[in-house]
This record gives sequence, C-alpha cells and structure tokens, in this order.
Amino acid sequence: MTSGQTRIAVMGSGAVGGYFGARLAAAGENVAFIARGAHLEAMRRDGLCVKSVGGDFRAHGVFTDNPREVGPVALVLFCVKSYDTESVSAMLAPIIRPRTVVLSLQNGVDNADRLASRWGRDRVLGGVVYLGAQLSAPGTITHSAGGRIVLGALDAPDSEAARAAESILSAAQIPCSVSPEIRKVMWSKLVWNAPFCAISCLARATVSEILESEPLRGQAAACMEEVREAARIAGVELPPSIVDDTFNFSRGLGGFKPSMLQDLEAGKPLEYQALNGIVVDLLARAGKKAPVNGACRAVLQFLDSRIRAGR
Repeated sequence: MTSGQTRIAVMGSGAVGGYFGARLAAAGENVAFIARGAHLEAMRRDGLCVKSVGGDFRAHGVFTDNPREVGPVALVLFCVKSYDTESVSAMLAPIIRPRTVVLSLQNGVDNADRLASRWGRDRVLGGVVYLGAQLSAPGTITHSAGGRIVLGALDAPDSEAARAAESILSAAQIPCSVSPEIRKVMWSKLVWNAPFCAISCLARATVSEILESEPLRGQAAACMEEVREAARIAGVELPPSIVDDTFNFSRGLGGFKPSMLQDLEAGKPLEYQALNGIVVDLLARAGKKAPVNGACRAVLQFLDSRIRAGR
C-alpha cells in the first residue's frame, strides 16, 4: 500500500460501517468514512470513538460527505440503509476503479443485486454481519457483542473479489469467512431480522422480552415460516430446524435492541420493505399470503410515514 493512499471507503459510517471501518483503521489501513450531519462533524473533530467489550479505542482517517474527496479505493464497505441503496450507489463513481470490490453489509437479501445492476456482478459481494453495536452518540459507537462477517459472490462459489475482501478484513483481525452459498446465509439472517426487528418496534420490546412472551414468540415463529416460504420461492431452501436454531441463538442476545428499534427510537426511517415487505411481495407473486409479515409491514409503514413527516 502506498503511504497516504486511501484503500478502503465506508459508505454509511453508522454502527456497522463505523465499527468495521474503525477496526480497519486501527489495524493501519487508510480508511475514508463517508457520513453526514452531527456524526460527521464529531468524527472530524475527535475521530471515531469505539466503546467496545474488547477494549475502547479511537480511529482516525478521512471523514467526509463527498466521495470525490476520497478517490479510487480497493474496497468499499457499503453500509447504508436499504432504502438508500440506489441513490447512494450512484455516488460511488469517483471511488470505483477496475478492480474495486464493493461489499454490501446491509440488512435484507436483495441489496447486493441492486448494487450489481449498476456496478457489475463480478465486483459486488453479498455480506452478512453478526454484530451487536449502536451509534450511541455522534462520533461514538458502542460495541456490545460479535463482530463477524460472512461474505460471498452472488453467482459463484468462489471469486477473486471475495478472496480480496476476505484478505483485507482478516489482516485487520476481523473474523471473516467466504461462503459458497451467500444467498442462503442472507436468507438465514432474514429469518432473524424479519420477526425480531418488526416485533421489537411494534411491541417496544427487546429480544429477551420477545422471547419471554408466549404470544410474541408465536408471532415470531409464524413470521419465520413465511420467510422460509419466500426463500423457497427465491430458490433457497432453508431447513425447518432454522426456526428453533434462530430462537436458540436469540437467547444469547439478552436485552439487545434490534437495529430497527434503535432507528425508531432515534426517529429515523425504518427498513420495513427490506425485511418484511420483500417476504409479502415474493409470496404474493406466487399467489400466496404472508399475514404476519403483511401486518408488520402495514404498521411499520404507518410509523415510518409519521417519522418522515416529522410527527
């Protein structure tokens, strides 16, 4: 790496992008954090502070709201909310070069495809994050658990882009693996995200509170079964055991607040379409219904409209 050359750009430097970008910067990579608002101003002033169960640290790099100030990079961590995928994807042009890899670390199962439609399937990777973190204050990320990434090419069991991204992340001691079935991994994560993100918002409940409630557990299980059916329609077969596996995994999360509940409490728009709406739409196209995901989408859409209207 040439001294001073920015090698990695983080598009969307919130909890996910900020945490992994900070880990890369702390490992000696030159990282550009692309953000906005009070968070950007705080990082420009003091760097990015990570309060972590593994030890607190502060990361420094390029902090900007303008990709043109960054220039071409080797790796883009694409971490914006799913509803901003198209608009922010268009902003990547100044930092893309022929061998640039774009890794989507977003909620949902179709963001990488949307990125690939603009930037090519040979360079865009799907990624799944297992991380407990939140943007606790401008310029500060609180990391409570995890920090692992699974990534993979969309149309092949292996790719040069996947190996390049894994090499960069692993060199920074970020737990990372390449999956030959990244779509299955993404759908498996949606089995968790669809029920727990939605129900946490509708009931204002943490993961442990959902698990402790028999009615909410029942709704979560029904939601998961609808996700399994949608995955099957999309060509991904998830085993029946994934429902119990997901509940067992969730018991280790305690009082964690899912990302959508964090957004609701912060007055930010909600990712209901990426998590629940896609399940409804896929089943509808197959002539089937998704009553639990449909109800979740309807109520979350109402809450989202009030947030966007400033009420």
